[in-house]
Amino acid sequence: SFKCDICGKCYTQRWKLKNHYRTHTVEKPFSCETCGKSFSGISNLKVHKRIHTGEKPFSCQSCGKSFSQISSLNLHKRIHTGEKPFSCQICGKSFRAISHLNVHKRIHTGERPFSCESCRKSFSRMSHLNRHKKTHTNEKPFSCQFCEKSFYRKDKLTNHMKTTHTGERPFSCETCGKSFSVMKDLNCHKRIHTGEKPFSCQSCGRSFSQVSTLNLHKKIHTGEKPFPCESCGKSFRAISHLNVHKRIHTGERPFSCESCGRSFSRMSHLNRHKKTHTTVKLFSCQSCEKSFYRKNNLSNHMKTHTVEKKPFKCDICGKCYTQQYNLKNHYRTHTGERPFSCETCGKSFCVMRDLNRHKRIHTGERPFLCQICGKSFSRIDNLNEHKRIHTGEKPFLCQSCGKSFCVMRDLNRHKRIHTGEKPFSCQICGKSFSRIGDLKVHKKIHTDEKPFSCETCGKKFSRISNLKVHKRIHTDEKPFSCKSCRKSFSQIDNLYRHMKTHTGEKPFPCETCGKGFSQISILNRHKRIHTGEKPFSCQICGKSFSGIGNLNRHKRIHTGEKPFSCQICGKRFSRIGHLKDHKRIHTGERPFSCQICGKRFSQIGNLKDHKRIHTGERPFSCLSCGKSFSRISNLNRHKRIHTGERPFSCETCGKSFSQISVLNRHKRIHTGERPFSCQICGKSFSGIGNLNRHKRIHTGEKPFSCQICGKRFSRIGHLKDHKRIHTGERPFSCHICGKRFSQIGNLKDHKRIHTGERPFSCQSCGKSFSRISNLNRHKRIHTGEKKRPFKCDICGRCFTHKWNLKTHYRIHTGERPFSCQICGKSFSQSGSLNVHKRIHTGEKPFSCQICGKSFYQSGSLSVHKTIHTGEKPFSCQVCGKSFSRIGDVREHKRIHTSERPFSCQSCGKLFSQIGSLNVHKKIHTGEKPFSCQSCGKSFSHVSNLNVHKRIHTGEKPFSCQSCGKSFCQMNSLNRHKTIHT
Repeated sequence: SFKCDICGKCYTQRWKLKNHYRTHTVEKPFSCETCGKSFSGISNLKVHKRIHTGEKPFSCQSCGKSFSQISSLNLHKRIHTGEKPFSCQICGKSFRAISHLNVHKRIHTGERPFSCESCRKSFSRMSHLNRHKKTHTNEKPFSCQFCEKSFYRKDKLTNHMKTTHTGERPFSCETCGKSFSVMKDLNCHKRIHTGEKPFSCQSCGRSFSQVSTLNLHKKIHTGEKPFPCESCGKSFRAISHLNVHKRIHTGERPFSCESCGRSFSRMSHLNRHKKTHTTVKLFSCQSCEKSFYRKNNLSNHMKTHTVEKKPFKCDICGKCYTQQYNLKNHYRTHTGERPFSCETCGKSFCVMRDLNRHKRIHTGERPFLCQICGKSFSRIDNLNEHKRIHTGEKPFLCQSCGKSFCVMRDLNRHKRIHTGEKPFSCQICGKSFSRIGDLKVHKKIHTDEKPFSCETCGKKFSRISNLKVHKRIHTDEKPFSCKSCRKSFSQIDNLYRHMKTHTGEKPFPCETCGKGFSQISILNRHKRIHTGEKPFSCQICGKSFSGIGNLNRHKRIHTGEKPFSCQICGKRFSRIGHLKDHKRIHTGERPFSCQICGKRFSQIGNLKDHKRIHTGERPFSCLSCGKSFSRISNLNRHKRIHTGERPFSCETCGKSFSQISVLNRHKRIHTGERPFSCQICGKSFSGIGNLNRHKRIHTGEKPFSCQICGKRFSRIGHLKDHKRIHTGERPFSCHICGKRFSQIGNLKDHKRIHTGERPFSCQSCGKSFSRISNLNRHKRIHTGEKKRPFKCDICGRCFTHKWNLKTHYRIHTGERPFSCQICGKSFSQSGSLNVHKRIHTGEKPFSCQICGKSFYQSGSLSVHKTIHTGEKPFSCQVCGKSFSRIGDVREHKRIHTSERPFSCQSCGKLFSQIGSLNVHKKIHTGEKPFSCQSCGKSFSHVSNLNVHKRIHTGEKPFSCQSCGKSFCQMNSLNRHKTIHT
């Protein structure tokens, strides 16, 4: 055996002794790679690793539960077997595990080995100490997934889940059937039926059914109040009392009435309030059978039957009260004491209920609800007055005219009509009023006070009623509805005016023209048309207006005020009409339709402009050039062409524009903003026009068609460029050399030849180019992309440019969009047409400097030069034959490959050269486009024409080297040579 030198313990194996020594040296050589925790034995580390891996290799054969340690499995098995091998020698209680027995023994010994370092409180279990520590750290690690409420203990979280969310109550009372989510609550409940109160107070002998209630009771004797309020310092015996108290400071009212929505800070207050809805009054007076909701109200009522009806008398004025607190409140009228202050505005009150009513002004709370119409009020007396509107009750009668009122103050105000009394006078101007409210509003004229502000737009008003009407602009509330057409209005006056549209009533006629009006204000405005009067002037710019509304709208130009905001996107407008038009963008509403074509519009102005497309009407003419327009805005933009005016400037770069829309688009260059996105591919654009053009890529739409050849385009600019192919127009000319171009882009590229400008630089090597296409082609050197990335799907041929591929496709499709206006011949390329035109004009702009011979094309001149130099740079890789032109090599290669890519669509014959195919086609068409100017004879090929011309000129350019005889054709010379051979 192997014995430990320190403690004398023996082991059968050396490695066990070695592991044992580490208990003395506290050596822990085995560390966890995941969390860094160290262990003295390798087996302990292996068991620990299962925490991270979740591995549980030991399974119970009875229930299938798995464990990470064999000892845990053995302990678990005793649940099934009922084995409890460890017994307490004092009380005989048995336990499954030795650790459970050791904890139990501390009940008898009173041992509490685990102490809290913060408060020195001791515990018999380590788990209890850990749970206690969380009270100091306020740590609540167990959170509810549903309401995010946190708890110190896991069992508290489990109980919370059952009681609040799952509603699970597995423990039922056998006596009354009531269910509970926790067993402990059931045990406490059973004591109600048994009357058992096992927990007694040693000080006063009072008994309790729950130990928590006893602990709370003990604090009455000790005076202990361990839970202080952090806001006001007040202390409480129980944490629940503190939580209720805190609601005074926070204003929290978590208990709400399901019937009226009123909230309360205590559950007892809610239960008391619920009785007002049920009309059940449990507390009845035995003398008069009057009933009450609350017991204390009954007690106060009982005093009215006793001899001493009002036992509480004021010593100062002798007034008596039935309740002590009423007398206490009354005394403050003599002392002037106002102990209840509003925290918001500082106003003081002598009674708490007055303060509570006042607070509702700040909170906007209206707890008293009308059950008929749902309107809410802050005071119960206001609700009672309101109810008379529904009942029609008017208990207050005017004795002079017999008119009735539902409120006493309305009657008092009404009486002043008969008496003419105006008791409220303005101290500044002396004007008198019958109502104090009218005087207050009037005073604001002198002080310019506008105390009522709109929270949405900040506009201020002198009357609260005007503010309420104004708020309906933002909320879009329209409480006044027309019974005839159900149209709604935000003001009652607007409804009255609207109703006259149904009756046709127009009681206010114009004396000048006899026109009738439904409102006097509209008549007054109308009269100004005849008088030309404009009484409302702008103090800033002096402009005058006939109506105050027009002036108010005009003022917003100077102030920049935009009081009407869209609730969806937040955009603001200076006019309510503009807001209405804007809302239709979100709703997609288009209420205005054209009767001719059915197209719909969101604004009536757009419909009027659209109608002029059908009528051809152009009522707006330019005085400078006489050009007419269908829209005034188009005319205003056009005028700037003549004036050169550019009133819209960019704040960033100073560039000016003639149109605000162009400026807005320009600004996006600086901001990088691209607010218009394609819903299909997600690409963004700075302008709506660019987005619309881009969409045509996905839809394939080409709305612009050429009237000459029928070709269609996706952009109007591309159509304009295309038309110049037919007209031959070249409106863009170079100022330096006079060369003309059909497109402005080509002119810009050409100018760089003269200026030497190369604005497109390669970021990789710094090389510059005059054209963006050249730069893109150059970039392929760095990226490794194919030099010819554009491949033909039909024949597989590749090209460096996309437009080269587009031109190549015409070989397969047979498309020839470029036609000669003289002979009607068509070509697939614009360059080929230009070369062809020189046949008719006789122009040969390319001359050989050696022999003076001229050519139609620069390529023909280049080929001709090789005659003088003898250069043949293009060689066939198969046979080594050399050629002066790359095209000749391509045609020659087809001899080796036997390739004939050009086929005749009429007879199917194949050709190795496109020229041979073109000559062959003339057999089918009978076309002979080349005519002799001397005799008029026509030929299908230009070479035949050239041979024919020698008959008239007598030219014989082919000479025999043997005898010197000349011939006009090469084949005639070849036949002649056979004579000598």
